[in-house]
Amino acid sequence: MEPQGWLPLLLQLGLMWPLGAPSEPRLRVFVVPHSHMDVGWLHTVQESMQAYVTNVYNSVVEELTLEKKRRFIAVEQEYFRLWWDGVASDGQKGQVRQLVAEGRLEFVLGGQVMHDEAVTHLDDQILQLTEGHGFLYETFGIRPQFSWQVDPFGASATTPTLFALAGFNAHIISRINYNLKKVMQDNQQLQFVWRGSRSLSAQQEIFTHVLDQFGYCSPARGPWNKIEGFYWDGEPIFPHPPENGWYPSMQFPVTWERLQSFVEAVLYSVWERAAWFRTPHLLWPWGCDRQFFNASLQFTNMDRVMEEVNKFTYQHGVSMEYATLGSYFRAVHAHQLSWPVRDQRDFLPYSSDMHHAWTGFYASRSGLKALARRASTLLYAGESMFTRHVLLAPHPNLDPAWGLQQLQQLRWAVSEVQHHDAITGTHALKVGDMFVEHLSSGMQGVQTLMASIIQDRSPAHSGRRGPWGACSLSAGPEPGGRFAVVYNPLAWTVTTIITLTVDFPRVSITDESGHPVPAQAQRSKEVPSAYDLHVLTAIPGLSYRHYSIQPSRRPQEGTLEPVTSLASSRHFGRRLRRSGGPVGGSLVPVENDCYTVFLDKDTNLMHSVWERWSNQTVQVTQTFMEYHAKSDFDQGPISDNYVFRPSGRAKPAWEAVRMEIVAGPLVTEIRQDFYREVDDREPTFAIYSRLAHGPQSSDGELLCHRIEQEYRVGPLELNREAILRTSTDLNTGRVLYSDNNGYQMQRRPYRNYTNNIIAQNYYPMVQSAFIQDRRSRLVLLSEQAHGVSSQGNGQVEVMLHRRLWNNDKWALENNLTLNDSSVVHPVLWLLLGPWTLTSGLRQSSGLALQHRPVVMLREMNEIAPRGSGSRQQEAVTLPPSVHLQILSIPGWKYSSNHTEHLRTLRKDRKHEAKADLRRVLLRLQHLYEVDQDPVLSQPVTVNLQSVLWGLGSVVSVEERSLTGTWDVRKMHRWTWSTRDFQRYRGSACRPLPALGGPNITIYPKEIRTFFIQFQEW
Repeated sequence: MEPQGWLPLLLQLGLMWPLGAPSEPRLRVFVVPHSHMDVGWLHTVQESMQAYVTNVYNSVVEELTLEKKRRFIAVEQEYFRLWWDGVASDGQKGQVRQLVAEGRLEFVLGGQVMHDEAVTHLDDQILQLTEGHGFLYETFGIRPQFSWQVDPFGASATTPTLFALAGFNAHIISRINYNLKKVMQDNQQLQFVWRGSRSLSAQQEIFTHVLDQFGYCSPARGPWNKIEGFYWDGEPIFPHPPENGWYPSMQFPVTWERLQSFVEAVLYSVWERAAWFRTPHLLWPWGCDRQFFNASLQFTNMDRVMEEVNKFTYQHGVSMEYATLGSYFRAVHAHQLSWPVRDQRDFLPYSSDMHHAWTGFYASRSGLKALARRASTLLYAGESMFTRHVLLAPHPNLDPAWGLQQLQQLRWAVSEVQHHDAITGTHALKVGDMFVEHLSSGMQGVQTLMASIIQDRSPAHSGRRGPWGACSLSAGPEPGGRFAVVYNPLAWTVTTIITLTVDFPRVSITDESGHPVPAQAQRSKEVPSAYDLHVLTAIPGLSYRHYSIQPSRRPQEGTLEPVTSLASSRHFGRRLRRSGGPVGGSLVPVENDCYTVFLDKDTNLMHSVWERWSNQTVQVTQTFMEYHAKSDFDQGPISDNYVFRPSGRAKPAWEAVRMEIVAGPLVTEIRQDFYREVDDREPTFAIYSRLAHGPQSSDGELLCHRIEQEYRVGPLELNREAILRTSTDLNTGRVLYSDNNGYQMQRRPYRNYTNNIIAQNYYPMVQSAFIQDRRSRLVLLSEQAHGVSSQGNGQVEVMLHRRLWNNDKWALENNLTLNDSSVVHPVLWLLLGPWTLTSGLRQSSGLALQHRPVVMLREMNEIAPRGSGSRQQEAVTLPPSVHLQILSIPGWKYSSNHTEHLRTLRKDRKHEAKADLRRVLLRLQHLYEVDQDPVLSQPVTVNLQSVLWGLGSVVSVEERSLTGTWDVRKMHRWTWSTRDFQRYRGSACRPLPALGGPNITIYPKEIRTFFIQFQEW
């Protein structure tokens, strides 16, 4: 092709060089081939593997091997691992190893999935990264150094901190608010150094690149073509590839006649985009969803375009090359510019335009969000229970290899559901069924493992009896009953109340020493024929309590048989919803040692709460309301799985409410049933509030200082989005605080947008949110992710459930609707008090909610002798500001010595190494910000050998990167010059002291990861 074909275009753009200009390129374009492969969106993982994923890796490996200049980045490890373990031949594996070693196939991000950043919890983000990174390091000896978070719907400030801790040198995001991206683009601000934590500051900063307006897909072919381009392989066909090799939307190949138009398109695109960045290096993502399943077509055609562009570099100043993220960022880093610094602010919520605020998914598929978190907390408990058992004792009835398999299955399932189209609820129905199946199967396996561990350590309870099971029991023939084993997965002593379901009211409960245990029975709130059995328990860290539970027909005179107290009930008839008028004329108090909750008998609603510590009374009213969703696609923007688009302000969702107060010595429960219509027999909504009467000690402080609430929501009417609105007399100015992934809080002032103001003022709440004024703070702690907002002064509302249907043809064809008719049971805990009180309680109370004790039951066919049961184990106890983020045996087979590991990989791949069962992954997290609490915000020194001595004899302690693949003493991340000269705070990369006394100092918000090697028995 002659250069004259594209000369008019470049002259029009003013991009031609003057005559006699040097031949060095003015703009270096890094073309990064990739395929965006969602781990469950419109199709299941297995369907995607069959239709295109297998062909992506087969054909990409072949094409990279054929031509050395080609490159490719691989992202989601779940798909790659399925291909590697189940499809790839030995020859292909050898080719992959060679490509990886040469840097032509680069693994970026490296997690099992590309996780969502709005509704995922910190623990689960770390888990899925650790799973993927461990596989890559074990298989290839590599550690990903660049992120690729290009499709999550908004960007959290937690993510840059985690990626810095994992050893990443640069971070890529894409979906941020449309108007903010335009401003950043126009002012060359798409690249900056992000300090995601205000406490860690520069210690864990990371260079961040925001993809421009074209996102991760290739740009259109030319200035007048608005479709995405350069996709010669077309679109995949499900469920199987076509036999004739022809796919829909395949573009015409690059022939001599068409070459000029492709070159014009490239040149127009690169010069347009170059103006948005500060260096003469342009990242040009080449690919999109489900691309490169025929890599031969892709590369063959693009080779011709790039060769033609490079032939005339001396004229237009552009050079193009296939690249990885590593080669692009090395070029940018070498340019040695000084970069602006962004603080801990996040990029949430995300709006793609003024009418589409992507805040609906914060509450979509509430049931899946709850299941995902339950699976995560079960895995957390199972990991430490398995670790303690394997390290400390012989295990005649437990094969550790089998135990690791059960944990690995749930690790995989929990990692998978963190995908940005999974836990978000933005997937097709059949894909949701897949997630539920994988989570349920994994949970069943870990529950079976826990039962095996309990049986192994409890010989007195073994034998020919029924299996260990869930928290319900029925009366058998006397003296039958159940053994209950309760495990505390936290590394603190926990005083709490566990609840079992029984079908008899009189129960005798004794502990492992035969002493009576305080308990209370009451009619079940859900099953009228059953009873809720509340048991007060105090359990040291990572320890067990054992209880014998036996039905007692009647107390025998003259005996000391302990009998459970039976709660009494007061009923209040239905009250109609009022639109106005006086309230508070007749109040009923419900109290414990920390709060008095006043209930209005005229409305059956909460009226106010008195907090003893500050002697303050705050008016608090709670009610269910609904937003009516826009649903006609032909009439404009609608609410769907992603987007929240209400037709107006929220409206009351009920007409009548009844109330019951159930009081006993351990718990007082307030039951409020809300009826959509006055004459409905069954309530659509319910609030079950519980105040505990715990011990007067520091251990009972958390139990006393909370109002536990469980809700019943549904089934909803179609196109309704249900909220719980809590209204107070706090003067908050509509300022809300909500968390990033359970790690840190963000201030959320109400913003007066021109359009879609309600939806754009919604934010994700993963674990906590609060409102406050100068005298008091109201904290909400959540068991799962929800949407949260403050639409009025002194108000906070939580979106609990959504049920939507619309006539969007594309959504209907892909079964991507949200016609969710389920009933959900979310849980919130409320804390009320001055800042000085709640700032110290919020984190520990949130963990107490997230990681409640695990209860396992088993039938008892004989009276166990007093003192029988399991071996006693020493507690693991950490300071109150330090959280045991994980204690597990990963089962990795690689040496932690990097040189030795690489030598092993080169030497022998046929003989697979055994899992190291004495190497424990320990991760500790400081819970508090630098200035949050005068005591708890201080650095904490922990002697690991002393803390862990109850697990066995510590041989060595090695500090590692977040995901365990780096020795931190040898991890040297790139330094980026900034316009801010704030110094490092915290540990940086200090080597550990000698093992004679391994005192580890943990600074506010630090997360420190260690390999602990324990001595063989």
